[in-house]
This record gives sequence, structure tokens and C-alpha cells, in this order.
Amino acid sequence: MITVRRMTPFFTKLADFRLRLVFAYQYFSIEKGGETFQFVPTEGKEIVINMKSLQVENLGEIFVFQQGGRYLRLPLYQLLLVSDLHKYLNAIIEENVNPDQDTDVPVDVASEAYELITLLENENRTRMIDFALETDNLVLFHKLTEGLQEI
Repeated sequence: MITVRRMTPFFTKLADFRLRLVFAYQYFSIEKGGETFQFVPTEGKEIVINMKSLQVENLGEIFVFQQGGRYLRLPLYQLLLVSDLHKYLNAIIEENVNPDQDTDVPVDVASEAYELITLLENENRTRMIDFALETDNLVLFHKLTEGLQEI
């Protein structure tokens, strides 16, 4: 399991109904296996959120994290699946929601969407664990079950 240690956008811009979060060095770090990896803006460096649907639009963006001479390259969709990134994104979204703005998404629908996303992420993790067991892929199995003892 990957844990987000720090996630503070260097730059935030709300244009029309899209919220752009741009990250730089020292503003984004994750922890994996007890080691802290710092964000390196070599490939992807932004997250784009559609404020009407509350969906991340650039799921294919690759985020690179560095710890010493080792690098982790994670697509944004995978980072959302195996970390607690959605908690940080929800906090940022709440900060940037203007109550006067017509968002077409009531608060109760947004919370239902959050619950549904969490449910789907957990189901996907279960399917991935089953796949790892079926294919005797112990490395993948241990990677997927690493943080489940805490839950």
C-alpha cells in the first residue's frame, strides 16, 4: 500500500469547470514500504479534475517519485487505486468549490460518488488479488496485500 505523505499543489487554477493541480519538487511525496519517495516532475506534473462530474480527467498521466537512486513510475489511475490519494483530492476539491457556482452535482451525490469509487477500488483490488493467486504471481500478491493488514 502506498501512503501519501504530503500533497500540496504548487499551482491551482480553476478554469470553467476544470480544476488543474500542478505539482513541483518537495510538494508531493509518498511512502512505500517504510521509505519516502519525493515527486520528480520529469513526466506528468498535473492532475485535472472535472468539477461537474468530480472525475479525474488525465488518468494516464505518469507520476515519477524518487528515493535516492531509485525511481517509481506510477500512472495516475494506479496511484488512485493503491494509495489514499483520493482523500487529499477531496480536501482540495472542497477548498475550491465556490458555493455560488452552479455545479450540477449536489453534495449528497458527490458523497455517494466517493463511496461508489471507494467500493469499486476495493472490488478491483480483490479481483487483482484473485488474479495474482490464479497466476501464482507472489510478487503482485504481496504488493496488493501489503497494506490490507492495516484496514
